[in-house]
Amino acid sequence: MSAMTAPTPLEKKPVKFSNLLRRALRKNGSETILADRKCLNIVGASLNMFEVTTLGQPLEVVKTTMAANRGDSFAGALSRVWGRGGVLGFYQGLIPWAWIEASTKGAVLLFVASEAEFYAKRAGASDFVGGISGGIVGGVAQAYATMGFCTCMKTVEITQHKIAASGVKPPSTWATFMGIYRKEGIRGINKGVNAVAIRQMTNWGSRFGLSRLAEQGIRNLTGKEEGARLSAPEKILASALGGGLSAWNQPIEVIRVEMQSKTVDPNRPKNLTVGKTLKYIYQSNGLKGLYRGVTPRIGLGVWQTVCMVGLGDIAKEAVEKITGDKVTAKH
Repeated sequence: MSAMTAPTPLEKKPVKFSNLLRRALRKNGSETILADRKCLNIVGASLNMFEVTTLGQPLEVVKTTMAANRGDSFAGALSRVWGRGGVLGFYQGLIPWAWIEASTKGAVLLFVASEAEFYAKRAGASDFVGGISGGIVGGVAQAYATMGFCTCMKTVEITQHKIAASGVKPPSTWATFMGIYRKEGIRGINKGVNAVAIRQMTNWGSRFGLSRLAEQGIRNLTGKEEGARLSAPEKILASALGGGLSAWNQPIEVIRVEMQSKTVDPNRPKNLTVGKTLKYIYQSNGLKGLYRGVTPRIGLGVWQTVCMVGLGDIAKEAVEKITGDKVTAKH
């Protein structure tokens, strides 16, 4: 009986431009090669900018409006947003905060998540566990590195219409930013960042992990071997399933919105923490209040995951065909 062949250890190959849209830029016969990490950042930033500028910000605005106004139905939230400026009301907070956030957090996510997923798989993790690991680490890195102040300022802009309702003209975006900074410093403009970190680690841990699990399920249903390449529709379907199911953590998002909102309520505790905010929302609106905005959140989760997981893999495969380089990693 012949001895069993030991499995080939997972090796980390140099990241090629076909994976990261890095390949050489050719002009007048000269070749400029961008650094691997910089190009992974470009891919992530570009995908996130596309996501937020299309469906992402409108869904974000409706979700945040429902989380801040927990008595509103979905239709009521749509009406409230429309009343703030018609179609433009759905893009409130897009410029500059959502663009700043998107152009940085997407870069951080793809780079950090790919590294974490690789090391998890090298340690023996399955695609499912590797995806969860990459998503968790990438999500935490997003929150603390880039998202805190942008998420806070977007929420301030979306929720300060309550100031206008009292007859007072709300300050401009930059006046609001500087006012918070002068009064509360860095801590003030990063208010709620711990809730953001919890949300992001559970968001992307779920999205990457569940998407990988859905991919394997699709392979089983279609008779494909493990690790076999999926078609574009199959990849998008897997990403949509992973994104939609990741909305289970909506209470964390409602807590985050409440911590960052400009709502004036004498019953709301001062110096909110995650625990105090959870207690306040539960006492005010019950368990149902913790799930306000879950419908647009599911839509947002599907769209974000399709863009960052499904389209990310598809983009790398498309460039592989153009350049002839072999894709060495999938995120």
